[in-house]
Amino acid sequence: MAATLYYAPSTAALVVHWLLIELQVPHELHALDFDRREQKSPEYLGLNPAGVVPTLVLDGEVLTESASIVLHLADLHPQAQLAPVPGTVERARYYRWICFCANTLLPAYRAWFYPNEPAGEAAQVNAKAYARERIESAWQRVAGHLEGGGPYLLGERLSAADFLLTMLMRWSRNMPRPSDEWPALRTHAQRMKARPAFQETCRREGITDWL
Repeated sequence: MAATLYYAPSTAALVVHWLLIELQVPHELHALDFDRREQKSPEYLGLNPAGVVPTLVLDGEVLTESASIVLHLADLHPQAQLAPVPGTVERARYYRWICFCANTLLPAYRAWFYPNEPAGEAAQVNAKAYARERIESAWQRVAGHLEGGGPYLLGERLSAADFLLTMLMRWSRNMPRPSDEWPALRTHAQRMKARPAFQETCRREGITDWL
């Protein structure tokens, strides 16, 4: 299996990078310099017209969207048992949490980090306040779920959804109320961050915070 990950440190590519290491998939890294806007270069736009990361080229197939890549990698490596069997109730719960991350948390984070996009320059303050409210509400829901049946999103079973969730918890580290303020989320994050593959991913990306 030939894999090349186009990424930038601390972006949504982190979860894909982490899973490649976790699953022991041989891969090459192609870093994009966002300061030089390499993600908007004609060469990269030819791979990913959205001009964002991650992009994973896997055996010649161009894959984009972090949540979809997570789903695909987990299915390609059933021996790791990071995805329940299709058609089961556990699979439906797994889809729920992957989609929660992709449809609830990721857009809210986008609005927090880039508040001018949804509302324009004049409304950035209100847009950011609303994004914070959405993110904290989402964390409250996840914390309540974990308190009722953790330690993972699927109970006793670790899944790829936990990897995606952990990356998104990290994104809150500099917010007014980071996810670590919820005890159940902090416990979940500590468990996931202790995984050797997470530590190795951070080492390779030069990440030194939230370890």
